[in-house]
Amino acid sequence: MVIFRALGPFEAISDGETLDLGGQRQQAVLARLLVAGGRAVPVSALIDELWPGEPPAQALSTIQGYVSRLRRALEPGRAPREEAGILVSAPPGYALRAGVEDVDSWHFEHLVKNEHDGPAATLERMETALGLWRGPALAGFQELMWAQAEAMRLDELRLLAVERRADAALRLGRTGALIPDLEAHASAHPLREEAWRLLALALYRAGRQGDALGALRRAREALRDELGLDLGPTLQRLEQDILAQAGHLDAPDAGAPALARAASPVPNAPDGSRGTEPARAGTRALRVLIADDQALVRTGLKVILDSEPGLDLVGEAENGERAIALVRDARPDVVLMDIQMPRLDGLAAARRILAAEAPPKVIMMTTFGTDENLYAALRAGVSGFVLKTSAPEQLIAAVRAAVAGDALLDPAVTTHLISAFAGRRDPSAPEGLSDADIDLIKLVARGFTNRQIAMTLDVPEAEVAGDVTALLRALGLVDRAQLVVLAYERGLVSPGSPGA
Repeated sequence: MVIFRALGPFEAISDGETLDLGGQRQQAVLARLLVAGGRAVPVSALIDELWPGEPPAQALSTIQGYVSRLRRALEPGRAPREEAGILVSAPPGYALRAGVEDVDSWHFEHLVKNEHDGPAATLERMETALGLWRGPALAGFQELMWAQAEAMRLDELRLLAVERRADAALRLGRTGALIPDLEAHASAHPLREEAWRLLALALYRAGRQGDALGALRRAREALRDELGLDLGPTLQRLEQDILAQAGHLDAPDAGAPALARAASPVPNAPDGSRGTEPARAGTRALRVLIADDQALVRTGLKVILDSEPGLDLVGEAENGERAIALVRDARPDVVLMDIQMPRLDGLAAARRILAAEAPPKVIMMTTFGTDENLYAALRAGVSGFVLKTSAPEQLIAAVRAAVAGDALLDPAVTTHLISAFAGRRDPSAPEGLSDADIDLIKLVARGFTNRQIAMTLDVPEAEVAGDVTALLRALGLVDRAQLVVLAYERGLVSPGSPGA
């Protein structure tokens, strides 16, 4: 039996001995098959992914040599003509055959994703899952794109496991020992609202009400500074319950049924935020479609969506034409669209989708957008522009903002946007707008949500939402993102403006 370890430095172990898998590129062949989860990987894909750009002329024979040497290392007792049982031929390529518990990353994912019977079982499984980690996943292959994507996917599952372990421990009334770990977790990942919920609840149950409120203040500051968003409904309710010293926050008695979480958030909250709890029975989850030509990117996005209650993946598309067809058939609420894809690029597909009747919201994704693509996408009416390297929390925040009628632009993208208009000196507001309309445009252009605008102007949030909708209609614009472009193009907001 051979045990494979990918949750740290990559290695294979047999009878307690670490096997010699050869050089790094030869090991990368085996690691790539492991990442495929037992599915066959074509030889052509192995060549492209091991030698990005320009593979050597003898790449095919080199791969075959790697496979032959790996087979001897993995099954030294196999007869020369005997068929391999671990690294097997699977036309048009190769596959790794192993049990789920024989590969630490497979075992880890199985433990985290499977349903658990009660908090005690969940706690035990999360402890087992997290105990499999020995360091950054696939360490040693960081320069290869497929390894980077898989490492990010596994690390996102690791963060989910940390939070599920803490939640189970809280449900069992185990509080004090959690606080240092949760403090470190929330500080390292300040955009994860579940991390702050768990920390605040643990502090409150430890008799530290002031520290619990302080944790929620830090969460609010982090979300506002990074994303321009307020706390989600779950954290807002938790803050109110702590101030009121609500009885349901108390730790459960030993032997009593586990404490249920706070009530599910009202879907489609005014600021577009959603909590981390499942939606109430009968509430329709948001339907999300992914369009990206890279399978690894789609896989990573699926993991992010799977970990966020209230979001349902309704389809995947590998090119623009397929995306348009799936939008017509699946009727999603939001489309996460890669800006560059074969057959029909994402920008052209977005234009066609948004031109249809009652279109979904479209959020563009890219490794880094050019100014030209950014402006074209915003003018087309997309509801966000994010980098594929963005943290999962930011991708989720972009979906929430889009559904709420806001538009979230990645800070790196926004920098490009405002720098292009840095030389504008003479404001020229569209005709027929009042001073109040212009003030509203400026606030929207600076990234304020409806809630933040309402707080700034001291008016009801519903009134702000109605005014923004009326302003878009009067200017013939599709979405808030177009209003941002208009504000900078007309010089109403400059890069040096306060809050810009």
